[in-house]
Amino acid sequence: MRGSERYEKLLAELERRGRRRRLSPREGADFASNDYLALASAPAMRQALHAAIERGVPAGSGASRLLRGNDPEHEALEQDAARFFGAERALYFSSGFLANYAIWSLLPQRGDLVVHDALIHASCRDGMRAGAASIAEAAHNDAGAFEDAIRSWRSGGGSSAGRGRPWIAVESLYSMDGDRAPLEALAEVAERHEAMLVIDEAHSSGVLGEAGRGLAGKLAAAPNVVCLHTCGKALGASGALVCAPAAVIEFMVNRSRPFIYSTAPSPLMAAAVRTALGLIEREPERRLALLELIAFTNRAIEERCGVAQTGSQIIPVITGTAARTMQLASALQSRGFDVRGIRPPTVPEGTSRLRISLTLNVDRATCAAMVEALAEELARLAP
Repeated sequence: MRGSERYEKLLAELERRGRRRRLSPREGADFASNDYLALASAPAMRQALHAAIERGVPAGSGASRLLRGNDPEHEALEQDAARFFGAERALYFSSGFLANYAIWSLLPQRGDLVVHDALIHASCRDGMRAGAASIAEAAHNDAGAFEDAIRSWRSGGGSSAGRGRPWIAVESLYSMDGDRAPLEALAEVAERHEAMLVIDEAHSSGVLGEAGRGLAGKLAAAPNVVCLHTCGKALGASGALVCAPAAVIEFMVNRSRPFIYSTAPSPLMAAAVRTALGLIEREPERRLALLELIAFTNRAIEERCGVAQTGSQIIPVITGTAARTMQLASALQSRGFDVRGIRPPTVPEGTSRLRISLTLNVDRATCAAMVEALAEELARLAP
């Protein structure tokens, strides 16, 4: 095969299996984005960006942070973020994927073991594969499974087996299931085994925990904890912040290839993230309004559709097959509700689903109408 023929055949196979993805416009009421606090288009964010431009903050950084790309806005954001999230230091990356890749490809060393939740994000998995540590998978949200994996590794055969440091990798709120990790139990496992605990707070940052600081809470200040907070979800901007002990951050500055060899994030985006952190801190009513919407919609969807409550802004509606999932998504979109279907390999085989995401871009009446439409379409497209 020459040229693009190989890819045409691979795309045809994806089409046959119902897994071909396509870009689609943003239309209808927002039940698909992660803009949980509706900050992405908030007037306060636009005003902050305009003010930053007026005071001379550049759109681009022009270089990596270790060359000439280190802007005062980056450093101010990192100081604000460390204080807000309760960590010793913070380091700003251009995306959550890059930050997770940086963590897992660098920090666990050869001879260490990484035990990750079965539903951990793809960015973590890719970083782990690029790293030098051994990798083990633990059953979802089962703290005992993490402990068993560490104990098995410690007692394994061979002269070097189990002599390094264990690492535990979890999300505080899982992006496709909307359920919470048992962080306290996992912290106890980490303490017993002198392990590092890495918590991806992507979907809880700004929304859950005390004052929207995430679900890690006081764990964030522990010397064996690393937290990741993405800035493109509830914070309404882009990028990600790795929050950790100072020595960890300094080591990443010195050795992390994604940090060293990437052009620094836009200083304007750093200014936007600082603004978002300030809004979350000064205007708790935003978060409280979202929590009320979450409680209302979770109740409504359970009562009307029989879908179990997650208690979070992420509500999965498991449909089973990819074909039915996409039929349901298309039906809801045609009725004015932007609900997206999620298929393998993003989720396990047989668990294709609608992922309903609740944001302040919709109100209670729109949520009620969406739930009613969902109930009607589930009945109409029953398997």
